[in-house]
Amino acid sequence: MKKLTTADYPLAETRPDRVQGQRGKTLDEITLAAVLAGEVTMEDLRITPQALHDQAEIAADAGRATLALNFARAAELVAVPQDLIMSTYELLRPGRARGKQDLLDRAALLRDTHAAPAIAAFIEEAAEIYEKRGLFTTRY
Repeated sequence: MKKLTTADYPLAETRPDRVQGQRGKTLDEITLAAVLAGEVTMEDLRITPQALHDQAEIAADAGRATLALNFARAAELVAVPQDLIMSTYELLRPGRARGKQDLLDRAALLRDTHAAPAIAAFIEEAAEIYEKRGLFTTRY
């Protein structure tokens, strides 16, 4: 499949055929009438990993490598339970993790149980930096 470029942005206008919800509904199928008929659920409105990967391709084409990586990480998080995402967020706040191992354990959980290697690598990098900067003991 051809890589997306900045010419494809915004996808909803230039490539609506690529925009689908979790249950495969297209933008054309998400109407007020469909909502009122109960044919549209929250699953149809949630972002999908494919949509985030598409955005990553466009960001990379625009020379925004960091943004592209963030979209790729976000794609991994779509299937991760919300409570795990929020507890990971809390764990990453300075002074919340008791030590480096807490972050490494969380990274392993996300990699091994939730197939999130880019997020795991991000947390492992954070663990190294937090250790160097003493952020495990200082709570802000």
